[in-house]
Amino acid sequence: MYTPILKEEYANKVRQAMMEKFNYKNVMEVPRLVKICLNQGVGEATADKKLVDTAVNEMTTIAGQKAVPTMSRLAISNFKLREKMPIGSRVTLRSDRMYEFLERLISTSLPRVRDFQGLKVKGFDGRGNYTMGVTEQIIFPEINIDKTPRITGMDITFVTTAKNDVECLELLKLFGMPFQSNEKEKSENG
Repeated sequence: MYTPILKEEYANKVRQAMMEKFNYKNVMEVPRLVKICLNQGVGEATADKKLVDTAVNEMTTIAGQKAVPTMSRLAISNFKLREKMPIGSRVTLRSDRMYEFLERLISTSLPRVRDFQGLKVKGFDGRGNYTMGVTEQIIFPEINIDKTPRITGMDITFVTTAKNDVECLELLKLFGMPFQSNEKEKSENG
């Protein structure tokens, strides 16, 4: 049976490194990645319904799992938005698909970002979760740029069992996420 590389790496290396760094007494205390949520809003969906269908198809291709359209909760007349109108797409990845997506994101998609300086550390929410934004969905190799009607961005949220941002940052770094280094670290090391 196939097991994703990052899943094996978590079991063999990441968990042990986290136990040593944070002095956990039990293996079950070690933070783990629970799910990855992808969300894409389509602002022009009020004028053209086909844009949501395109977003759902692209999200399904990127995630390797069926995406669903998100519906508006409120009616806002200034935006010509009615209640329960499709305005975006989303998908939640767990288990093996989550690790496969994370591996593709780190190894292929992030290096394709123009002028990539590393991920910002400001995306933590204080509860051990991290959210990053992608400005162009064409960084994913699964998307054919010639067949894409328009370039849109998306949000990617990493939900972990970490109790704080420090634990979450260390967990994601051990997985191989390329975070920006702080100016303090640069001056101390350089």
